[in-house]
Amino acid sequence: MGVALAVLRRLESFLLAILMLAMSFAYSANVLVRELAPGIASSLAWIDEICLFGLVWMVFLGLGLALERGRQIAMTSVLLKLAAPLRRGVKLAIDLTGLAFSLYVAQVSFTMTLLVLRSGQVSPTLDITMSWLYGPMPAGFLLLGMRYALELAGANERHAVQVDPSLHV
Repeated sequence: MGVALAVLRRLESFLLAILMLAMSFAYSANVLVRELAPGIASSLAWIDEICLFGLVWMVFLGLGLALERGRQIAMTSVLLKLAAPLRRGVKLAIDLTGLAFSLYVAQVSFTMTLLVLRSGQVSPTLDITMSWLYGPMPAGFLLLGMRYALELAGANERHAVQVDPSLHV
């Protein structure tokens, strides 16, 4: 289980890094073309759309990783003021609620993605199915739900993660 989770973390981190770099380079190229060769800028309209798709994938693929690394709202200052038994109970309630919500949203968004896929709706410039825009939502919420399940199983403790305050923006 530990090896599989480590591989998943690496894969998620790698995909997020690739998406960020690809979007940065694509947008930079798009800006350069608009400034240096405005006549051909309209032929690169697909860059805006592909970066939109990439941004959506980044947001949802990053949900679970952000939770695991303690980068989502945790209300740690409130938890630390609670007595240990109450703190455990609150953490349990948070993790159960997070798991239930994540699985619910994954199911609803999967149904919505299938609906969009069956509708035949395609993106205007890329001419690909719009389900590529909706698909990251169920994937991301399944990854988030898995992280809540790992918390419940004791395989991870996100509240113990010390986040460097200098990294906050």
